[in-house]
Amino acid sequence: MATYVILSTLTDEGRKTIKENPTRILEVNKELEKMGVKVKEQYAVLGPYDFVNIVEAKDNEAIMRMSVELGSRGSVQLLTLAAIPASDFVKKIK
Repeated sequence: MATYVILSTLTDEGRKTIKENPTRILEVNKELEKMGVKVKEQYAVLGPYDFVNIVEAKDNEAIMRMSVELGSRGSVQLLTLAAIPASDFVKKIK
């Protein structure tokens, strides 16, 4: 499984949805599981992004499908970063 960091920003519609139904955040995590993306950690943050998620997926294609699905809903904008554990990074550059 590959690791990814997802930085997300809610749109106006997304903020409205979360205000009316805060548990929607957890419901989306269950939907991601069905798409083959496992949420390992999730944080609400202050600053230019609203959430930081650490996820695992089989490959870039699974992340791409998840990103298109969530983005098409109009409630969130995503920035997805592939993440490599620092110990693996050191091994690979030696």
